[in-house]
Amino acid sequence: MIIVLTGIDGTGKSTAARTLVSAVKSRGGRALLLSNHAGRRSMSNLSARLGVTLPDRLADAVESSLRVGNVLVSHLRAWRFNGLVVMDRHLHCQLALRATKGLPRGRFLPWLLARLPRPEAIVHLELDPAEAHRRITARGTDRESLADLTAFHAAYRELPEYAEFIKMDASAPAAQLAEQLGSLAGLAPFKTNRRAPE
Repeated sequence: MIIVLTGIDGTGKSTAARTLVSAVKSRGGRALLLSNHAGRRSMSNLSARLGVTLPDRLADAVESSLRVGNVLVSHLRAWRFNGLVVMDRHLHCQLALRATKGLPRGRFLPWLLARLPRPEAIVHLELDPAEAHRRITARGTDRESLADLTAFHAAYRELPEYAEFIKMDASAPAAQLAEQLGSLAGLAPFKTNRRAPE
């Protein structure tokens, strides 16, 4: 079973995914966490240090290549794994990022999405961009502005695929999100150590 998590930066995708996988394993189940990052944070930090900003199309080309490579490897690993697979991000994230930059969807990513194994659920973590920005500022590892997050938030809603996403309130603690995700995966209710959202 594959569950994909999407959402703007700061919604707690990675935290909820790790919490769910840990909870399943603690009960003796099999679960695998796969991250489909695009290297955006690393490129952003490098650009800031060098004082150079890549053109949007070039940045998207690099990010899309990394994202596609990670997604293909993740699906290969999922195909070989017998258990719950939780994917942190997917190609939908790149399509939303393109929209924030005013770039076209293109043909390849939608084509590839249609041909990859369909996840049992694509869960979109919903959070007000201002709260997401507060979380990002607190952790100090990203350079996303509130304007960027607001545009990203809107871009997700413009995706044709968004209507099929399962929406969850990301203002809930990670442990509570993990319990909701576990129920979605058809797991019996379980308790985790509740923590404040990250």
